[in-house]
Amino acid sequence: MKSLTHRSAVPLGAIIVAFLLLVFILVSFIVVRASALGGSSSQDGRLLTIHDGGSQRVILTEASTIEDALNEADIYVDKNDAVEPVLSEKLVASEYDVNIYRARPVVVVDGVTKSKIITPYQSAKQIAASAGITLYDGDITTLARSNDIVSDGAGLILTIDRATPFTFTLYGKTSEVRTQGQTVGEMLEEKGLVLSKDDRLSPNPSTPLTTGLLVRVWREGRQTVTVDEPIDFEIQKIQDGDQYIGYRAIRTPGQLGGRSVTYEVVVQDGQEVARAEIASLTTKEPIEQVEIVGAKYRGAYTTPSENENITWDYLISKGFTRQQTAGIMGNLMQEHHFNTIGDGLAQWTGPRKDNLLARPDPYNIYTQLDFMMWELDTTKVSTQQSIRASSSVEDVTIIFENQFEACNPIYCMESQRIQFAYNIIASH
Repeated sequence: MKSLTHRSAVPLGAIIVAFLLLVFILVSFIVVRASALGGSSSQDGRLLTIHDGGSQRVILTEASTIEDALNEADIYVDKNDAVEPVLSEKLVASEYDVNIYRARPVVVVDGVTKSKIITPYQSAKQIAASAGITLYDGDITTLARSNDIVSDGAGLILTIDRATPFTFTLYGKTSEVRTQGQTVGEMLEEKGLVLSKDDRLSPNPSTPLTTGLLVRVWREGRQTVTVDEPIDFEIQKIQDGDQYIGYRAIRTPGQLGGRSVTYEVVVQDGQEVARAEIASLTTKEPIEQVEIVGAKYRGAYTTPSENENITWDYLISKGFTRQQTAGIMGNLMQEHHFNTIGDGLAQWTGPRKDNLLARPDPYNIYTQLDFMMWELDTTKVSTQQSIRASSSVEDVTIIFENQFEACNPIYCMESQRIQFAYNIIASH
């Protein structure tokens, strides 16, 4: 037993010593490696792993940018090549992976157009973009190796199979759409559209799908549609007595609101024949616009009696007869008794008043007469033609009342307008 114990003790000690020595060597190696890679980057440089095509190279550099490091390593980069990170990237970290994509010729076949470009890009979308070609939804691209490099002059060929653009009205919404389908039916299948028994299609499914074709899908009968609509903001006008009439400044800009409106619509033969609002939800409240408007009168004030005489002379000077002039003035007497304040001689409102107030001295009698004549020459030209074709005081009064003033019949007091017209012609 003693001899057996003695023989086994020696190898065990040797094994322990050898194990400790191995651990020491491994630890020393790890410390040295870590120091070389990161612990002393400021002294020994930065580690760059360069992937250039199918090759890989590792360099240690103290260069300040990717470009300087590649130049230092005698790695040439052409202006058409692409590098990631970019050449101007500052080297601040301890390690970098640098990818160099070498430019090569690629033939691009776009329908009947064939071109060749030099590009470093790998994907069809990037190659098309570098060739200045726009790809659309529905276009199919194929990137394949050339079967005849000598003839093609390139190793890669990008083929673009264009989708056909057409106009698609789907349940009332019209869009420009593209498809690879050869017929209307194939297009519906491609888009995953399955029509119900109440749906209608025009043209029929077997129709060849050509560029610009109008395809409509609609549902007959009653249905609902929800749309977003703007809500106009109100305008608050604050008069400023220190500013002349015609001055306008926005203190607080208005903002449109919005609402979601549901309509019940009736469709017959693909055309909407009736629509009724059944629900409305305000999604955004409008913000009122606040405007400062001038209230200071610029021109000399004239009395209503003076304005009546001025108006008579003005209209006569424009070639109206005495009867036509009296018919027009009978209306102006009824409207505002020849006052130019407020809504003016003809009691303009809405956009018409806004147009008047945009003129210099809008409350001046001559400004308002010029404005009235401008309307008769432009937006109310048919009214002027009807007036000039008449020789009756009463007829002219009614024409101006209906076509120029367009007053509510309940409040027009037509007979009084006619009487005013006859009084005016008698006094002039």
